[in-house]
Amino acid sequence: MSKRLIYIVSEDWVFVSHRLTLAKQAIKDGYDVTAITNISNHKDVLLSAGLKVFNINFCRSFKRPFSDVHSIYQLIKLFRLLKPGVIHNVGLKISLISSIAAFIARVPVAINAYTGLGYVFSSNDMLARVIRLLLNSPLKYLNHRASTWVVFQNEDDEALFENSNLINKERTLLIKGSGVDVIEFPFSDELPGQLKVMLASRLLWDKGVGEFIKASRQLKISYPEVTFVLVGDVDEQNPLSLTKGIIDSWVNEGFIEWWGHKQNMPEVLKLAHIVALPSYREGLPKVLLEAASIGRALVATDAPGCREIVRDGVNGFLVQAKESKCLAEAIEKLILNKELRTQMGLKSREIIETELSSEIINKQFIELYNSAIKLSGTE
Repeated sequence: MSKRLIYIVSEDWVFVSHRLTLAKQAIKDGYDVTAITNISNHKDVLLSAGLKVFNINFCRSFKRPFSDVHSIYQLIKLFRLLKPGVIHNVGLKISLISSIAAFIARVPVAINAYTGLGYVFSSNDMLARVIRLLLNSPLKYLNHRASTWVVFQNEDDEALFENSNLINKERTLLIKGSGVDVIEFPFSDELPGQLKVMLASRLLWDKGVGEFIKASRQLKISYPEVTFVLVGDVDEQNPLSLTKGIIDSWVNEGFIEWWGHKQNMPEVLKLAHIVALPSYREGLPKVLLEAASIGRALVATDAPGCREIVRDGVNGFLVQAKESKCLAEAIEKLILNKELRTQMGLKSREIIETELSSEIINKQFIELYNSAIKLSGTE
C-alpha cells in the first residue's frame, strides 16, 4: 500500500510535541500512519489519535554503536513487516540509522528531516569532530539515493550540507520547522504582576543557558523586581547537558528560578513577558514558535534556526551568540518598554499566522509525501 506512512522519532514525547498534528493530518488525508519511537508515557495519546505504535529504545547519543546496530535490525524487521510506502525520519541520528534500515529493507521512499544538527555540528571538541568525519561518507551515500528526500528547517543547515556534497539538491526541501497550533497556543495579552523573563529549553550549554545565567545575574542587580526563569530539565544523554547541582547552586544564589519540565506550555508561556533563547545553533526552535504564537517579544541569537523566527527589531532582538552582555542589553530594552513588547508580541503572532502555523507546515509535508510516492512509482 503506497499510502502507508511510518514516522521514526527518538522519543514519544518529542513526537507528541512536534509531529502529532502532522500525523493527524496525514490520517485525514488517507494515510495509514505508524509511529516507531521510544515509548515512555504517551502511548495512549498516540493510539487515541489513530496511529499504530511500535517501541524501539533508541539511543540518542553516538557513543553506543552496538545499541544502534540493534536498532537498525529492529527497524529492518518492522519495515519488512509493515511494508511502508514512505518513512519520515526525524533528526540527524534517527535519519542515519533508519536510512540504513530502509536501504536494506528496500523502502520506496525515505524522508530525512534534519531538525537541527545539534552537538555533532555545533561543537568543535574532539569527539564532535571525529563523529562528523565518520558520518561524512554514510550521509553522502544515503542522502544521494534516488529514494531519499531531505528536509531542512533553515537555510544555514541546508547550505552546510550542500557545500559538503552531502545532499542531492534536486531532492532537498526547506520546510521551516514543525509549525505551531495557533488554537492550542492562542494569543494572550501580558498578564499583570511581576515581569518574567523566561528561557524554556532542554538545559544544555549550547542552548545558551550559561549566557542567560550571566545576563540574569547582571540584570537582577538593577531590576530586582524582575523574575528570571529556567523552564526545562537536564538531558543526561547529551554531553552538553548541565547538571542539577549547577542549576541548584544558581537557584540558591537567589537571582534565578528553576521550574523544571512542564507539560502545559501554553499556560507556562502566558506567564512570561519576554522569552529568550540564546542558542548557538537550532533547526527551528519550537519554543520560539510557541512563544510567538502566544504573542511574546523574543530575544535570540543571530544563529541558524533562531533567525528564521526572530526578525531583529520587528518581533524581537537578535544578538551575538556566546555574548551575555549583548543578551542583557537586549532584554533590558524590553524590560523598560512595555509598548515595544506589545508591538513585537503582535508581530510575533502575525508571523506565525501567515508563515509558520502547523496548518501551513503540515500542508507542505503532505504535498511532499504525495509527490515522493508518485515519483517512486509505487502509487
